[in-house]
Amino acid sequence: MELASQGLNRPRDAWHWRLLATALSFLLFGLGGLCLRLLVFPLLACLPGDRLRHRERARHTISWLFWRFIRFMAACGVLTYSVEGAERLGRPGQMIIANHPSLIDVVFLIGLVRKSNCVVKQSLFANPFTRGPVTSAQYISNDGSMDMLDTAVQSLQDGQTLVIFPEGTRTEPGKPPSFHRGAAAIALRGARVITPVTIKVTPTTLTKCEPWYRIPDRRVHFSLRVGSDIDPQAFASQGPAPQASRKLNDHLHQYFIKELAEDEQSPTEP
Repeated sequence: MELASQGLNRPRDAWHWRLLATALSFLLFGLGGLCLRLLVFPLLACLPGDRLRHRERARHTISWLFWRFIRFMAACGVLTYSVEGAERLGRPGQMIIANHPSLIDVVFLIGLVRKSNCVVKQSLFANPFTRGPVTSAQYISNDGSMDMLDTAVQSLQDGQTLVIFPEGTRTEPGKPPSFHRGAAAIALRGARVITPVTIKVTPTTLTKCEPWYRIPDRRVHFSLRVGSDIDPQAFASQGPAPQASRKLNDHLHQYFIKELAEDEQSPTEP
């Protein structure tokens, strides 16, 4: 898996080529989802093993394909990327918390963390292109119910790695992230460790309510930086559950605001 900065100094590709390559990427993603649902996962289901083994195969397959999809977009000149600290992702009982500036943030993180679980939008379970993968991988639907919270907690207690975006939706450009308290509540009840991942996209693209064809004037760079671990028990001892959850959520919120502010002050890609 290549994680180094990809081609930051190469000449920028023409706008029309990047638009075509972006369209091809979306087409490939949709067809890939259908292929997984109609062909790959039915074949994997025929292999021996229990329900847990089938789930692991599905998650490993999705992760492997997601990272190949990222590499495809990089090779086509749609984007470049850099990842710092990926070796600290994927531990048992680890909750990975990230901000959500772009549509494909989840593709990056699932591609980086093999066999991880993920809290995803409820609408993905009804989408014909994504229903097969998210169902076979047994990802958790973000429907806001207590069952969702309990399922997420149980996954961490079972030793799974859980990826979650506390904002619940993509960040609006120019605005700081706003975290819901559900992620903090899950972490306090089930996580062995919390690991924040700061994601920055320069220039912004595939933001909330932005169509795929509205591509920026230059190639996009994704930067993912893995932060230091946070011990949820340090907050669990600070009072009743609601109070501890609020304090942890505030801590995470301030952490990401600070990290993103520092990024804004750093030199960007020329």
